[in-house]
Amino acid sequence: MPEPSPAELLARLAALSTAVNRGRLYETAIEATGTTLERPAITILGVLNASDGPRRVGEIAHRMQVEGPHVTRHVKRLEERGLVRSVTDPDDRRARLVELTPDGQQVIDRYLAVIFGWFDSALAGWSPSDRADLHRLATRLFDDLTDALTQYAPHSP
Repeated sequence: MPEPSPAELLARLAALSTAVNRGRLYETAIEATGTTLERPAITILGVLNASDGPRRVGEIAHRMQVEGPHVTRHVKRLEERGLVRSVTDPDDRRARLVELTPDGQQVIDRYLAVIFGWFDSALAGWSPSDRADLHRLATRLFDDLTDALTQYAPHSP
């Protein structure tokens, strides 16, 4: 089998992204939460869930690759719904951190259960070796692409 060109690989990744984003996966997962949340809001909950503790808005924005004010607006709405709360930063009493509430944890747990269930189902026919290869190669791809993209990141003066 001939080696695929970079254009072919990129086209497959783009097709995968389109399939996931155009499908009803997000809508199905949101329905399972029992709430109506926009994608940025559920992404914030996901970032907090994956963190080892509360995070500053700037850290959340960085992980989402968006600007801080975008996150601030969504955090405010999430706070109003009781899904996150603001807490004092123990390292800087003037700063605030954002953390999940128990209700927020339940929402993201239900959302992720649908996502993980879909993914597990999609890979059900894969051997453990194939799954391990996918993990290894996807991790390598992500790391290498992330490193390569740093040359296009805005530079501070």
